[in-house]
Amino acid sequence: MAKANPENKKSKGLPSRIAENKKALFNYHIEDRFEAGMVLEGWEVKALRAGKVQLTDGYIVIREGELYLIGCQINPLISASTHVRADTARTKKLLMHKDEIERLIGKVDQRGFTLVPLNLHWKNGRVKCEIALAKGKAEYDKRATVKDREGKLEIERAMKSRSR
Repeated sequence: MAKANPENKKSKGLPSRIAENKKALFNYHIEDRFEAGMVLEGWEVKALRAGKVQLTDGYIVIREGELYLIGCQINPLISASTHVRADTARTKKLLMHKDEIERLIGKVDQRGFTLVPLNLHWKNGRVKCEIALAKGKAEYDKRATVKDREGKLEIERAMKSRSR
């Protein structure tokens, strides 16, 4: 009997991405990152496994000391149960420790800070949402980001053509 190669095993500790909000990194300066659990229904978990989620329009609000994810659309599968009515833009509750939420409330009350979802990922069989405490970028900051990105691409192209 052949031994199993440990390199071929899937690592359970590393999170696998379901969806990513690339617009958030372009539109905001990320100050701090947090991880929160999500309260989901069964059909939503099945749809997440199939990758039917859109996170770019999502944002996080604080109501009565609890975090809620709004604007994240999870599209139901065609084979979803017929007796469950799927609401694609349902408000989803995020789960964090109370002291972390209070710390976030204190920082969001400061001028300019907001909470933005960065990505959804699996961790130990559960869906987690990585959220960021962020400040909005000004238009000139966004232009500088694009300029830096284009400069790096030109350098990479030059290095690639030189190595030939």
